[in-house]
Amino acid sequence: MGMVLGALGVVYGDIGTSPLYALRECFHGPHAMLPTHDNVLGVLSLIFWSLLLIVSLKYLTFVMRADNKGEGGILALLSLAFPEHRAARRTVARYWLVMLGVFGAGLLYGDGMITPAITVLGAVEGLSVATAIFDPYIIPTAVVILVALFSVQRFGTGNMGRVFGPVMAVWFLSLAALGVAGVVKAPEVIKAINPLYAARLFSVDFKTAFVVLGAVFLVLTGGEALYADMGHFGRRPIQRAWFVVVLPSLFLNYLGQGALLLGNPEAAENPFYLLAPSWALYPLVGLATAAAVIASQALISGAFSLTMQAIQLGYSPRLQIDHTSSAERGQIYVPQINWALMIACIGLVVGFGSSSNLAAAYGIAVSLTMIITTVLLYYAARRLWRWGRAACTLLCGFFLVIEFAFCGANCVKIAHGGWFPLVMGAVIFTLMSTWKTGRGLLGLKLQKSSLPLDLFLADVQANPPVRVSGTSVFLSGNSGVTPLALLHNLKHNKVLHQRVIVLTVVTEEVPHVPAAERVEIKPLHSGFWRVLGRYGFMEDPHVPELLEGCRALGLEFNMETTTFFLSRETIIPTRSPGMAIWRERLFAILARNAQPATAFFRLPANRVVELGMQVEV
Repeated sequence: MGMVLGALGVVYGDIGTSPLYALRECFHGPHAMLPTHDNVLGVLSLIFWSLLLIVSLKYLTFVMRADNKGEGGILALLSLAFPEHRAARRTVARYWLVMLGVFGAGLLYGDGMITPAITVLGAVEGLSVATAIFDPYIIPTAVVILVALFSVQRFGTGNMGRVFGPVMAVWFLSLAALGVAGVVKAPEVIKAINPLYAARLFSVDFKTAFVVLGAVFLVLTGGEALYADMGHFGRRPIQRAWFVVVLPSLFLNYLGQGALLLGNPEAAENPFYLLAPSWALYPLVGLATAAAVIASQALISGAFSLTMQAIQLGYSPRLQIDHTSSAERGQIYVPQINWALMIACIGLVVGFGSSSNLAAAYGIAVSLTMIITTVLLYYAARRLWRWGRAACTLLCGFFLVIEFAFCGANCVKIAHGGWFPLVMGAVIFTLMSTWKTGRGLLGLKLQKSSLPLDLFLADVQANPPVRVSGTSVFLSGNSGVTPLALLHNLKHNKVLHQRVIVLTVVTEEVPHVPAAERVEIKPLHSGFWRVLGRYGFMEDPHVPELLEGCRALGLEFNMETTTFFLSRETIIPTRSPGMAIWRERLFAILARNAQPATAFFRLPANRVVELGMQVEV
């Protein structure tokens, strides 16, 4: 029950606040239709079946079955559809599908910038319904709320879920209550469940109905976040929260707003707030503002998960990642992403000025991401579940028909602000693809200089170098390969320490590793030792403490006589075959700003020697 309540507070905030603006944009926005009897029932029918088919069927029934060790999101799906260990089977089609997945990840970042801005603005604008006195204060109030929201992210989604969950439970109960009150006044809106009303909408005026799909799509924004946030709470709590609380509350409220429009078409200006009785308006604005703040959490926490996956899959430089829960690996905080999103959200609020203007920019990124998710689902289902080609084509083809219709309708928004998430998606795609390609080129360059450790040891035994007292520690990502820092130290300084430790640190898929399993050592010959250190995902690697623990296993260690050697590559852009020169320069900038290994492994700065090497890419 606690996880279900937490999921309400973190995962369903975005889609749960869609009633603030979704139906309004169908009948009051720049591409709206008249709120006639048949149009209202047709739009409500579109909303109901969109929620049922896309969220309930696609995401909660099929997509969320494709989890990568409990993690969800488009990059997790990408790694399942095209795992790295099958990289030898590269084809042109596979390359472009992988790039499509990376672009989808970039679009999600753009969506994560718009969501907090539009939800907070949509809630605060309720004050204008009560009185025009508050008009000058709406934007400043929204900015203050956003600053406060991003400032509390460091406390973790689990802690916020416990606070936000009860608030969102009250929000969804309020949505249902307002909806029931409206339905009682015009029970005929219940007929909108019949899909024939949606079909009739297109048969009467196809062009207008097709364009209004872009506004109907707003009820689905946040659907992709359900999958991205799966690592925070798990699949079953998210499913239970949707079918028991969220879906009934959302559709009841949309029905209530529709019932209001049947009796009062002028209420299309803001049907959500006008649905409430006058005495409840101010409390509802307060509750809606709280819900809007919480709604932003779904995309923010999704962006954190996406960033962690990007780092693990090699699409992002190493950033500072703080784990905020010992129970769920996915509950993390990424400071750099947090503050970048905050700055972008504030810029959007000030630049666009209203939720209606932002609605024009909203939807295109999400619809494209949903299409990309469906394409990747096809390949993941074929590989993971061994489904036949016909079954995968039938299922994914069905979803693609719906999603391409939504995407086409959203394309009319590009000139009205829809360009923003596309531009942001393209920028982030460029950064991610440049880092991935650059690391691959760098690896090929370094591979030419690598030497198996056993061959190196044989050479040391056959040609003993000068040895000096003390201990040297060389970090290596692969325990079977000689660290480059070791090769360069011997090449330039012509000496080795009496004791040489080749250290490899790995992170296990558990929160904590027992002390008895922390370290594994293997004595080699010629004074060399191989050390393997294991840490859980909730533990920060602490190399000095790790080596202190080696004493009990027979490895003598004294920090005062130990030197840590690290290699630092300086990227030199060239016009040789590889990447375009501007991308090589970008890769060099990203490499310079990655988190240094000294800080990550908590090495004492006065005991570290970095051996630099210039690598042309």
